[in-house]
Amino acid sequence: MRISISLLQLFLGLLLAINGILLHCQAWPARYTFVVEETPYKRLCSTKKILTVNGQFPGPTLYARKGDTIIVDVINKGNRNITLHWHGVAQPRNPWSDGPEYITQCPIQPGANFTQKIIFSTEEGTLWWHAHSEWDRATVHGAMIIYPNKDTHYPFPKPHAEIPIILGEWWKEDIGELYTQTLKNGGDPNNSSAFLVNGQPGDLYPCSKPETFKLLVDYGKTYLLRLINAAEQEILFFSIANHKVTVVGSDASYTKPFTTDYVTIPPGQTLDLLLTANQSPSKYYYMAARAYLGGVGIAYDNTTTTAILQYKNHVPSSTPPLLPALPAYNDTNASVHFTGSLRSLADKNHPVDVPLKITTHLFYTLSVNTFPCPKNSCAGPNGSRLAASVNNISFMTPTIDILQAYYYHVNGVFGTRFPNFPPLLFNFTAQDLPLYLQTPKRSTEVKVLEYNATVELVFQGTNVVSGDDHPMHLHGFSFYVVGWGLGNFDKDKDPLTYNLVDPPLKNTITVPVNGWTAIRFKADNPGVWFMHCHLDRHMSWGMDVTFIVKNGKETQAQILPPPPDMPPC
Repeated sequence: MRISISLLQLFLGLLLAINGILLHCQAWPARYTFVVEETPYKRLCSTKKILTVNGQFPGPTLYARKGDTIIVDVINKGNRNITLHWHGVAQPRNPWSDGPEYITQCPIQPGANFTQKIIFSTEEGTLWWHAHSEWDRATVHGAMIIYPNKDTHYPFPKPHAEIPIILGEWWKEDIGELYTQTLKNGGDPNNSSAFLVNGQPGDLYPCSKPETFKLLVDYGKTYLLRLINAAEQEILFFSIANHKVTVVGSDASYTKPFTTDYVTIPPGQTLDLLLTANQSPSKYYYMAARAYLGGVGIAYDNTTTTAILQYKNHVPSSTPPLLPALPAYNDTNASVHFTGSLRSLADKNHPVDVPLKITTHLFYTLSVNTFPCPKNSCAGPNGSRLAASVNNISFMTPTIDILQAYYYHVNGVFGTRFPNFPPLLFNFTAQDLPLYLQTPKRSTEVKVLEYNATVELVFQGTNVVSGDDHPMHLHGFSFYVVGWGLGNFDKDKDPLTYNLVDPPLKNTITVPVNGWTAIRFKADNPGVWFMHCHLDRHMSWGMDVTFIVKNGKETQAQILPPPPDMPPC
């Protein structure tokens, strides 16, 4: 009888997981094993080997409650170095497990292991994990779902079911070869061959229709879609034909609900969307995503990925699924309108804590740049090599990770003179800028912050070489987005328009093309923390900054000791 009950419990548990019905009373593993390995996958009529975790693409979903700590044992059985990053997890005092290569650790080499501790604190909602080495996050990524504490609930009615929707990109060529070739020739990377929904291109691509992801729904029920943009190089518009969605969270923080026909989601960001199945059950409906591109003259993947929304227990018509009306690929107004609509929930159970007295003012210009090549032999503009910079510094990745160099006082790995302001002031968004502005300085400089400093950081996009949107991600912190605008930031007028009442709490925010975004945060997490553009081409070209937050005086305000199995350099 015991065996029968156990088998029945196992069957019911699998059934609930398959249907996406995750009960709040459920206990999740405190320890996971992630085996990084090559696995053959067929997409777009051809098969190639990709790096996966546990053979899955997308990878396994991690589950936790607010404030939990979980352990992930990473075993690298792949053919190249790897690191894993837990995107949006603050990791209080624990930068050792944050993951960006040569920033907080050296890579996990083939045949080696590394045990990473993930310390959740204030996060609640949807986050994700991904590789943070070269461009391997194209296939090495998965969702993280952080539920409320057992004695609390969602600030909205409990949905009938919850479904991760992971948007991605697929290249027919090997992603490692694409990375190497792109850096070698100095130009833009090849456009992706397809966009993906939960690993599948969808009906509009060759050899893809039978495997298109399908979401089965019951009429009248409400579903929580946990939307993640895992794409490498593109901001995406996403919409569902004939259905609206209600935004209730972003980057593991609740938002004031608002209903919309579409969303804009940059790489790295997450959105929690409530979908009510209230349309005709006799039809199919496409969920669709395609690129948004703010820059002019930049090549991009102009295809559309689809999944199918289908009502249960109804015989659908033979007509093709309905396509949603997505904004045009270059509709900057649509992009900034959506992003500007996000507001923190800001109720008694979810208060905001926006820093009001700022001790550290930073102003960072974000530029696409070029370096000259011998005999104009590179694939960038006029034979140059494409680069990127923050305050005219193009970040050079060291060969010893910055965290260990800082912790063990190893000299010569990095400098500490990253500028608070750009070295040159000019009309950042002018149409025709002098050519001398195109060449940045290469260095490995970090910005040192005092513990508990209150920071205001204004990102300013520039039109050097070409203006573009920049989804900026800060490790180790969430931050309040207190303002944004198009054009040049006005230090006298624009702060008067800041939202200091209910600004959204984010870990990734898009700085609009030739515009600015202002964020605020408190530097209360000691350690070494990376900040970078989440378009991988820009990150690889040098649009990166490393912050060092000093230890506080108390033991509880100091970096935790390193684990014994840190990967060697």
